[in-house]
Order: sequence, then structure tokens, then C-alpha cells
Amino acid sequence: MSNLIHIKAFGMIAEKMGKVSLELENPGSTAALKNELFAQFPVLKSMKFSLAVNKKLVMEDSELAPGVEVALLPPFSGG
Repeated sequence: MSNLIHIKAFGMIAEKMGKVSLELENPGSTAALKNELFAQFPVLKSMKFSLAVNKKLVMEDSELAPGVEVALLPPFSGG
């Protein structure tokens, strides 16, 4: 069974990464995923963004199951 997770990036996050999607080996948690992303895309360290796991916003460190989709969401604005 594959232990990959699917990453989708939106807005300026995708622009800075130079791609809108990628697959990674499951690092096990959202905190570990952020560390992995910061290692691959150091520009993300200075950016604010949120994570959504299978379309649900995640505010705290959470476990990642194999096959999940994680969205990297830039800050929202609007009124």
C-alpha cells in the first residue's frame, strides 16, 4: 500500500513553490509535513498559510493517514 499524500497549493503559495500539486511520502503529521515543505521550499518559512486535510481546516498538529489530500491555503481576505 502506498504511503503517499497529495499536496495541493493555492494562490501565492503555488506561485512561490512553482507548482500547484505534488505527492510526498507521508511524514506522519501536519507539523512534520510543514518541516518537510520548509526543507524543500525554504521561501514558505516566511509565509503565512493554513492547512486543510481532506477539505477540513486543521489548526493544530494532526496525524496524516496515507492517501490524504492536504491543501496549502494562503490567508483569506475580504469583507
